[in-house]
Amino acid sequence: MSRSSELTYTPAWWVPGAHLQTLWGKFFRRAPVVETRMERWDTPDGDEVEIHRLDEPVNAGPDTPRLVVLHGLEGTIRSHYLQGILSQARARGWAADVLIFRGCGTRMNRTRRMYHSGETTDVDFVVRRLVAEHPAQALVAAGFSLGGNVLLKWFGEQGDALPAQLLAGAAVSVPYDLERGARHIERGFSHIYTRHFLRSLKRKAAVKLQQHPGAFDAESMRRSTTLFEFDDAVTAPLHGFAGAHDYYARSSSFHFLKDIQRPTLLLSSFDDPFLPPEVLDAVTVVARENRNLTVEFLSFGGHVGFVGGQWPRGERYYGEERVLDFLGHQVARVRAVRQLATHDSGR
Repeated sequence: MSRSSELTYTPAWWVPGAHLQTLWGKFFRRAPVVETRMERWDTPDGDEVEIHRLDEPVNAGPDTPRLVVLHGLEGTIRSHYLQGILSQARARGWAADVLIFRGCGTRMNRTRRMYHSGETTDVDFVVRRLVAEHPAQALVAAGFSLGGNVLLKWFGEQGDALPAQLLAGAAVSVPYDLERGARHIERGFSHIYTRHFLRSLKRKAAVKLQQHPGAFDAESMRRSTTLFEFDDAVTAPLHGFAGAHDYYARSSSFHFLKDIQRPTLLLSSFDDPFLPPEVLDAVTVVARENRNLTVEFLSFGGHVGFVGGQWPRGERYYGEERVLDFLGHQVARVRAVRQLATHDSGR
């Protein structure tokens, strides 16, 4: 199904245009600082992942939801949208756990592999461990950009095999078609995002090559000037793909949307500089055939932007608020259904 949010989100007049909406959070936002505690969890393949944890209040009841959050390309716990959604969770009294992808934490991971847009084994591992530790707790998940692609792909891969405790998901500014997104981001002003990402990615790739000599061709990595070229030189060989085309084809969440079996919010804007709008049109068509998908594709908002508010000192971030509202509604809906079933069975 779909729902329009044009009446509930009005872009801030003082943050005009897709690029300023996209860049506002990184350069101008006074993001809240939410204190979390970090844990390192050993993974089944002999590596580790970082988890940043926001505990529920000491007086929280047993029905307090737990939120799992996945970040975007080269994100860290300091990313403005992570701090924003953690602040939203804290205000609601929820617990939250942020999975920091391999290579994005406070130290480089040990194994040859790192993270990529289609790598879902770590989120599967983390969610199932959380379920084992908190079997009675309702679980919901949110992913931003690359993390949204990972979340949707995992939802589709698992279908009905997702843990029963995982009730719903939300994905913001997802690059549903990775190849078309990688090509689109090279155009016009958007190429500044490529330069930013490549600086960070190449630094990490150089460290990975020191750890694992011969894992990929160093000269091809150094020569890469686009995300496609980097993925062809580094991401693909590190993770067993034949090349960038193969990586994009097998990892794009678009192909997994039809199999999602949990209520899931898809929130994006048509002016997202990371993705051509035609991709969102294609997603809308697919989503019409899956009643579990709620599509909110807005005219404006940039990439993980959605800055609103009448004045700069009263800014609001619609994406984070909407994600928590949607997920909270799904938790309440399931809770009401279960209570009704318990009441009926007791008659």
